[in-house]
Amino acid sequence: MNRLAARQPALLAGALLLLICLSALLRTGALDGGYWIDEGISVGIASHDLRDIPGALGQDGNPPLYYLLLHGWMQVFGTTEAATRGLSLVFALLAIPAAMWAGTRLFGWKAGVLAAAGAAGSPFLTYYAQETRMYSLVVLLSILASASFALAFVRGERKHVAWLGVWLALLLYTHTWGLFMAAAMGAVWLHLRRRNEVGTADGVRLAILVALAYLPWLPVVLFQASHTAAPWAERPSPLLLLIIPGGLFGHFALPLLAVAVYFAVRRHPPVDRAVRMLVGIAIGTAVLAWLCSQIQPAWATRYSAILLGPLLLALASVVARGKGWTVVALIGVAGVWAINSPPPSKSNVRTVSTGVAPSIRPGDLVVSTQPEQVPALNRYLPQGVVYLTPMGLVQDPRQTDWRDGLTRLRAGQAETELLPAIDRLPTGKRILIVTPEPGERLSQSPWARAVRIRTREWRAAMQASPRLRAIGTVETLPWRKNTVRAELYQVR
Repeated sequence: MNRLAARQPALLAGALLLLICLSALLRTGALDGGYWIDEGISVGIASHDLRDIPGALGQDGNPPLYYLLLHGWMQVFGTTEAATRGLSLVFALLAIPAAMWAGTRLFGWKAGVLAAAGAAGSPFLTYYAQETRMYSLVVLLSILASASFALAFVRGERKHVAWLGVWLALLLYTHTWGLFMAAAMGAVWLHLRRRNEVGTADGVRLAILVALAYLPWLPVVLFQASHTAAPWAERPSPLLLLIIPGGLFGHFALPLLAVAVYFAVRRHPPVDRAVRMLVGIAIGTAVLAWLCSQIQPAWATRYSAILLGPLLLALASVVARGKGWTVVALIGVAGVWAINSPPPSKSNVRTVSTGVAPSIRPGDLVVSTQPEQVPALNRYLPQGVVYLTPMGLVQDPRQTDWRDGLTRLRAGQAETELLPAIDRLPTGKRILIVTPEPGERLSQSPWARAVRIRTREWRAAMQASPRLRAIGTVETLPWRKNTVRAELYQVR
């Protein structure tokens, strides 16, 4: 027994290294695919001068930390798809040792290994490790914040109060849903305080320091809430709360995880108090986000990245107690995760743009009836073309100006924006119109409905214009989402 204990650090280090290597193999199959809408926006914003990025985000809806990190990353590693997604991959791989540390400190080495395995194989993290967005960083920070909360206020390790402040501040500067997690942690802390399980001073000091750290960004958040928000989002139904675990751990793996939890709890109740607090944080965060999205829709499945940290640690603690059928079920989960295929190409913008790029030149007009598509188009089309959307001529094609976007989109009729732009073009100039192709399910958000109206109107106006001659259409392929159609015209 003593010999095994002496070898335990080496065994854990070996297991960690193996998990990182296996995860890297699992998460590199789609690094070089074409960008979809949000990735084009990420790279476009990060390509601004470092000092200009916070100001540019006043037109967007996100905090600045990820974009600042991406800016520095691109300076070193370049701006190819694989290069920019490499930053997300790094955060996803860092989540593995973070989960092992958190699980081990809170619940023991078995839970640490299982938490690390969950971070290494989670289909959600596999998907977003291969996307130029902030979600793998959100997962990493949510793991660290959840662990520090439990260590500080459940295990009584006061030094983690300061660390919790660090993780929460970084999380708030990474994604706005950090506000919901901070509020949920505050509610759980109040519950512990009412039961006299924690003192008052640490929690109050933490709240004040986190608030002061976030204060410089607060005016931007308030402006974003009033003028940018998320007009593309739908008001979520209660059902979306129930499918969060499947989105994080895999819908096919979820029944096996339920079996593992059932037999583990049956074998060794009750559940650790820290587990109940972590589950409370996750539920509180999700419910607060859902309630706020009933007032002003701002819900997207990918935002549930912030819930993976507390749920992963709680799940690891529970199944670490199991044997027999729990082990069998976990082996099945690992098998499902291992055969999880790389995400399909998220966009055909690169394919379409590559096909049409030889036919357009600087000074030609590119029309996009979906304004947020412009940064991705700008990535793949020749430099020097002029972009027009129903919101008007695009001043900076690297980003989308969401300020009062829905009002501007609804006002952007063909007669007021498109036809005058066509009339200003000299004979011989070309116009490329790029329009979204509807998927199987049509979004009912106000933004999506307005885009569909503008798309029908603007395509019909170009087809009927006596000044234009159609000279080609680029066929689209049945991609999973973000499919576009391109039509080329020449001014007579």
